[in-house]
Amino acid sequence: QVQLVESGGGLVQPGGSLRLSCAASGLIFNIYNMGWYRQAPGKQRELVESITSRGKINYTDSMKGRFNISRDNAKNTVYLQMNSLKTEDTAVYYCNARTPNPPLLEYWGQGTQVTVSS
Repeated sequence: QVQLVESGGGLVQPGGSLRLSCAASGLIFNIYNMGWYRQAPGKQRELVESITSRGKINYTDSMKGRFNISRDNAKNTVYLQMNSLKTEDTAVYYCNARTPNPPLLEYWGQGTQVTVSS
């Protein structure tokens, strides 16, 4: 059974930092592309950043320079370092695992709330 468990969310003031973690189990982690998505109230889920099995990073322009995704294949964990947080970064952040080639398999975590507020 595949599980993606996010942690590290919480309340932070504007300008602050948080690091999200996503621990994966039940899959061969190092062959999966991993990603972080977010969904704010009333908005569609959007890609934050993703990282391929080989370490290539796909950035979203609006967050480039503030957010940084990384992975530790030895720990089956993907991270999202978020700096200079803004109120508009408030959302539920989801971890995603996706195979790069067929058969296409995709898994989601349960999400972790990030609230940026003074």
